[in-house]
Amino acid sequence: MVVGATGQIGRPAVAALARDGWEVTAVSRGGGRDEGWPAEVRTARADRADDAALAAAVGEGCEVLVDMVAYGPEHARQLVALADRVGSAVVVSSVSVYEDDEGRGFDTQGEPGGFPEYPVPMDEGQRTVAPGESSYSTRKVALERELLAAGDRLPTTLLRAGAVHGPHSPLPRELYFVKRNLDCRNRRVLSYGGESRFHTANTHNIAELIRLAALRPGSRALNACDPEALTAAETGAAIDAVMGVTTETVLLEGPPRKQSVGRTPWSTRHPVVVDMSAAERELDYRPALSYAESLPETVDWLTRKLDQRDWREAFPALARVYPDLFDYSAEDAFLNV
Repeated sequence: MVVGATGQIGRPAVAALARDGWEVTAVSRGGGRDEGWPAEVRTARADRADDAALAAAVGEGCEVLVDMVAYGPEHARQLVALADRVGSAVVVSSVSVYEDDEGRGFDTQGEPGGFPEYPVPMDEGQRTVAPGESSYSTRKVALERELLAAGDRLPTTLLRAGAVHGPHSPLPRELYFVKRNLDCRNRRVLSYGGESRFHTANTHNIAELIRLAALRPGSRALNACDPEALTAAETGAAIDAVMGVTTETVLLEGPPRKQSVGRTPWSTRHPVVVDMSAAERELDYRPALSYAESLPETVDWLTRKLDQRDWREAFPALARVYPDLFDYSAEDAFLNV
């Protein structure tokens, strides 16, 4: 059973599990289905925030429950309450749970001197922020700890995903380069010398980890990212290659300039790069795709989504997080200085 099946990660996860021979029930609030799923995939309608509705969807039980949309301790308790009917679980978490040795994490990065300096690469032994209700990261930690504590009743694999990318993303970071290329912007500005690294996680690679974890139940937390962590400049070059364009990249030493010139969705003062060896060791994981191999599907989807539409209408969540992502006038003023 896959909860949150019609979301960005759920779609390829359902397909991967079905291809592996599982009888899959795809659960979502709308009860819809993806056109790429095999016909034998069943669908069910349920809001995972509704305990009774989720319990009804589970029915007499399932061998594996995969949860894309668990965000806090109440969701952990909800899953554990179903332990007598569920063999094991796979739950998507986030690399945002980590903090550095000075107690800095994703929640402090906007503060002066608050950007975390993680080990490179960072393994699952890195300490996490304190559990709580104050943020996405603290709620994910609370979720993780409750599920791991209940491992004797419900073995759960927690997958700590990085910057998730692929079709159907509400926050498509690749749009930064794709839209500029579509708008014939042949110059772009990258802060931190274009060297920022925020480890990405393609949905097909996460789906492969889900498939493998379903076959090997256990109580553990594993990083879930792509085989490589490209720099922002390398990411732009890879997207240019897919789109067949040539651009000039202007590199800024240090942070973005005023009006966010040079800021990208990957802009980090220090690298965020994780170690994938635990997943390789425990699940015999091998990535389904490299970042470059995943791009044609993403670029095609983004191009179609933007067709004759304002980017803020097509991707409202991205616009809320990065309202000035395409401030071309500010860029032009900077480049003409």
